[in-house]
Order: sequence, then C-alpha cells, then structure tokens
Amino acid sequence: MTSGTLFRTKSIEQIQRDAALGLGDSEGGPRLKQTLGVLDLTSLGIAAVIGAGIFSTIGNASYNGGPAVAFLFIFTAIACAFAAFCYAEFASMIPVAGSAYTYAYASFGELIAWIIGWDLIMEYAIGNIAVAISWSGYFTTLVAGYGLHIPEYLTMDFLTASRGFTAVAELLNSGNTLEQIKAMAGMGGSVEGYLAWTSAPSIGGLKLVCDLPALAIVIIITTLVFVGIQESKRASNIMVAIKLGVIFLVIVLGSFYVRPENWSPFAPNGATGVLKGVSAVFFAYIGFDAISTTAEECKNPQRDLPRGMMYSLIVCTILYVLIALVLTGMVNYKQLAVDDPLAYVFGPEGVNLKWISFIVSISAVIAMATVLLVFQLGQPRIWMAMSRDGLLPPIFSSIHSRFKTPWFATIITGLVVAIPALFMNLTEVTDLTSIGTLFAFVLVCGGVLILNASDQKIERKFKTPYINSKYIIPIAFILIALWFVFFNREAVTSFLSLQDPNDPTLGVWDVVKHKIPLTIYLVMALALAWYSFRLSLSLIPVLGLLTCGYLMTELGWTNWARFLIWLAVGLALYFVYGSRHSKLGRN
Repeated sequence: MTSGTLFRTKSIEQIQRDAALGLGDSEGGPRLKQTLGVLDLTSLGIAAVIGAGIFSTIGNASYNGGPAVAFLFIFTAIACAFAAFCYAEFASMIPVAGSAYTYAYASFGELIAWIIGWDLIMEYAIGNIAVAISWSGYFTTLVAGYGLHIPEYLTMDFLTASRGFTAVAELLNSGNTLEQIKAMAGMGGSVEGYLAWTSAPSIGGLKLVCDLPALAIVIIITTLVFVGIQESKRASNIMVAIKLGVIFLVIVLGSFYVRPENWSPFAPNGATGVLKGVSAVFFAYIGFDAISTTAEECKNPQRDLPRGMMYSLIVCTILYVLIALVLTGMVNYKQLAVDDPLAYVFGPEGVNLKWISFIVSISAVIAMATVLLVFQLGQPRIWMAMSRDGLLPPIFSSIHSRFKTPWFATIITGLVVAIPALFMNLTEVTDLTSIGTLFAFVLVCGGVLILNASDQKIERKFKTPYINSKYIIPIAFILIALWFVFFNREAVTSFLSLQDPNDPTLGVWDVVKHKIPLTIYLVMALALAWYSFRLSLSLIPVLGLLTCGYLMTELGWTNWARFLIWLAVGLALYFVYGSRHSKLGRN
C-alpha cells in the first residue's frame, strides 16, 4: 500500500454537489430529516457544554487552582474559540455529517481521517461515560432528598470504591475515626467509596460494585435519540431553558453570599495549581463542536452551523466564569473537592439554603441529561459518515425507515457508553476524553491551513478572518523563550535535567518520559514559527494549533500513553478492515 493511497483526499466540490442534491457525503447516501435552525443549534451547543463541567468538574478544578480558575476558563475558551473558527469554516464548506472526520478526509486524506474518526470515539462515546457517571451522582443525591436511598455500591464504580476503601482504611488504622476523616479536606469522595466497598455484597470474593443509575440514563437517552431528531430537539430546548434559568438563579442568589476574603489568595497554588485543572476545565467545554455532526439535519447548515458554534461558546464562557467566581467566593476553595459543588455551597456545609440546593440538584440532573443527548446524537452520525466511505460495515450507515435516524449506530453507541459507565472512574475518563478532543481540534486547525494553501477557490459561506502571522508568531516565540531563559531559569533547568529534584531515586526514563509531550510541542511550535514566517500563515488557525497543543502537554504522560495505545488499536482496525473496503480506494 503506497503513501498516496493512504493519504487520498475526498473532493470538497463533490461533497458540496451531493449536499446540494440532498444526498449524504457519498453518492447515493440517504438523507436525514432537516429540522434544525440556528436557535436549535445554539441550544444544542449550550446543552453539550453546560453540563458535567459546571455542575461537577468545576469543583475539583477550583480546589486545585483556587479563585484563579476563572482565568483558566477564559484561557481554555480562547483556545476553543480558535478551533471554533476553524470548525465553522469547514462547516460552511462541507455541510454534511461527520464533523472533524469528514474535514480531515478533505484536507489530510483517508488515513488521518480514520485516525480522527477513531479518536472522536474518545470525545463522544467515552466522554458520555463521564457524563453518565456525573449524572448518577446528582440523581442519587436528588432521590435521597425524597427519602429514597440507593445503596452506595449501586451508585459508584468499582475503582473509586476500592481506592476509597484503601485510603480510609489507612487513616482508620492510624487512629482516626470515620467522623474525623469525613471532616478532612478532599476526603468526602474517599469516605463514600469506603462505605460502598464495605456494604457491597461479594460474589466469589469479588465485590459487586457498579453504577446502576448511569446505565439507566444512557438507555433512556439512547431510546430518545433513536426515535428521531425532532423529538431530541424539542427535549433539548426544554431542558436547556430550565437549566439556564437555574444557573442564572444560582449566580444572582449566590452573589449575595460572596465573601471577598475567600478570594484571597486568588491563586493559592500559583500557575501550576491553576493548570492542574486544565483537564477538568477543558472537559467542561468539549461539545460545542458536536453540533457539526448534525449538518445534514440543518435547514441551512452553511449559515447556521458557524453561528450556533460561536453563540453557544460565548454564552457558556460567560456563565462558567461567573459560576467559578461565585463558588469560590461563597466558600473557601479547599472545600470544593466534591462531586456536586453547586449543591454543596448551598447545603449545610455552605450557606445552608436547602431549597436552592434541591433546585440545583434537579437542574444538574436535567443539564447532564442534555449533554448525554447531544453526544449520543453525535457519535452515531460520525460512524454513519465513516460507514458511507466504506471504512466501517454498511450497517452503520443504515437509516431507519420510520424514524430517519442511523438506528444501528445509535444502538451500538448506547452499548459502548452504558456498559463501561457501570464500572469506570470519572477522573480517568475525563482526562482521556480531553486529550482526544484536543487532538481533534489540532487536526481541524491544521486542516484549515492546508485548504487555505491548496483550495482557495472553494466556496466558503464563512471564512476565518485572515491575520498575517509572518512576524507575530516568530516574535512571540522568541520573546517567550527569552523570558524563560532570563526570568524563569528554574523551569528551563528542570526541563533539561535528567533527575527529578523532588525524588532523586527515580530512573532516567521515569523522568524523561514525562517531558516527551512538552518536547514534541516545542518542536511543533518551532516549526510553526518558521512556516508562519516563510508562508505568512493565517494567525487564528496557528494559534489554535499552539494553544490546543499546549493544553495536550498538560495532560501528563499517562494520558498520552493511553491515547497512543488507543490510536494503535484504531490503526490495526483500519488496516484489517477500512483500507480494504474504502470506497474512495476503489474509485
């Protein structure tokens, strides 16, 4: 197989002609029901973004970074905005399902398209596992308020329960009581895990610990998505209106209980502490791109998709910053390492307004259900696009005769999300989802640069504003390098050292492996600075590459290793099936 075969690209002109004729992105493909307008798309974007991030992961991010986590939300939003411009430009050129997969096929070629299609499973399907787990936590709290207590071992994953038991058992053996451990900062989740582990029945010596509510919500949402886009749109719009109303209530009411002294120190753990929450904060933003998967169900995708992406990103950024400031102003940031921070600050440990805590719990259940809804919409449509191209079996692109949805792909998505949600850990799923999404953003930004150079005559109803990066990027690169050399030599020395100053016993590989992501990034940044100077590249896509690439380096070696293993599995599947059945390869 030659490199030319692996990197064959799809014709955008042909995709546009097929779309104009009402076909899919492969000749003769079925047409989905076109029912979405700009308001629906904006609502879907907000539905995808305002969910687990604002109701769950924002707590741990605030615990690590303090009130300064608000700046991390802004920085991450800017990085997403660079990518959003590139997504919007592609959406205006390629008004069909497939999102980053289809965009990569038109710019990088088939092999990279397969890689990004496989990678997007991490964003949508695996991301939904994390959302289902968070939903379960809020639902359990909510029903407990009505006196219905679901056993702890049926509301938690196996790994969290096991780790919680180990951590608490060590403290108990040291002479602490369970009440004392509960009062310790950051130990709330461990205590819950301990209680789940000790109360769980055993089968053959194996503890029966699983997250049953997570399974139930995935089944319900998958059924709704299976039934149709019109029903999904209506449900999403109603739920988004409810959760926005509650968020505004939380911001307004919470502002009366803000104590400015809680904002001091503003960045208690410095930049390192703030950036430690990058995975959780970025996870809060993923999803604005999911609406691009519904292109074939839009009334006017080339006009409305770019607007929907931008509007939803702006609204969500404002809400995240305000919520972060209110939460860290109401209680000390050290108290926020909990799964339900919004309910917590209004509960007995916070300002003790039980009625608002109850409302927040209801809203969180609704909010995270909308995230599940949007992602469960997105994943089947990506598989549908890949199947149309022959890279997956034909049944994945089969459209239900009555409901006009990719029925088989929807069912498989439900199974891929529901079964792992019973057993997987929230933090590890979040990190894996974030690195997969960032990789997609990097490729989309790079794809815009490629098409700007090779296909300038292609019709674009939306184009990323061109700002010449010829001098901006190289000068910025040099200034940042000089700043580190003269004002932050410790960071440079630490990076170049083959020994960990905090643990001299570590071997060279154990030290070096954690520096590999940053090394790759620095090489990429240097190459981009050179090409920006030489080719006068467009600034916004370049900044998207640089910011999203940097955020990937903050996710740590372990996540990179898992990510590379995931891609290796995907490549094996491509060469076993996809490359042999590719319709483009047979043309």
